[in-house]
Amino acid sequence: MPPVPRTPRGRRLDVPLIAWLTVIWMLLWSGPTWGNLVSGVFVSVALCLVFPLPPVELDLRLRPVGILRLAGYLLYDMVSSSITVTLRSLSGSRRLRPAAVIAVPLRCRTDLMIAATAVSVSCVPGGALVEVNGATATLFLHVSEADDPGRVERTRRDVWRLEALAVRAFGTRAEIDRVGANLAREEPGS
Repeated sequence: MPPVPRTPRGRRLDVPLIAWLTVIWMLLWSGPTWGNLVSGVFVSVALCLVFPLPPVELDLRLRPVGILRLAGYLLYDMVSSSITVTLRSLSGSRRLRPAAVIAVPLRCRTDLMIAATAVSVSCVPGGALVEVNGATATLFLHVSEADDPGRVERTRRDVWRLEALAVRAFGTRAEIDRVGANLAREEPGS
């Protein structure tokens, strides 16, 4: 029988987590009152002691220039996509074009970069994220006008561009190097 891992004698309380749980508790009980605050802190501390969370290694880097580039690109993409979707809906065309679900393999394998890319893709109008496969680092997207092969490839390149921007905003040096090595090929490597 394998040895049972030892638990530390003193459990560390996570103050931001307790504060957040207390806010949620007060919202569930219809607002901030002294009774809700005290009971919320009590329940939050009890939850943290009874159900301790494992330590999470968050390999996050905040790069202000990269964050600004990502935010600028997302803002531009949101505005241009909104205009495109609006013009299509107002055009009155009843002709339906085929749609498809495409797989876009990502270059980075960390959960944080997969999630950042998926959130970036899903916040742009006109694109629909169908599934995220973390095991293979693959995003599945719904694409309209799938009868145009150029459209499908443009969608893949757009996702890879968003991934590169997210990595340059939040990724590690190794992830930045991995994305940079693959930029010339415009295809994710294994």
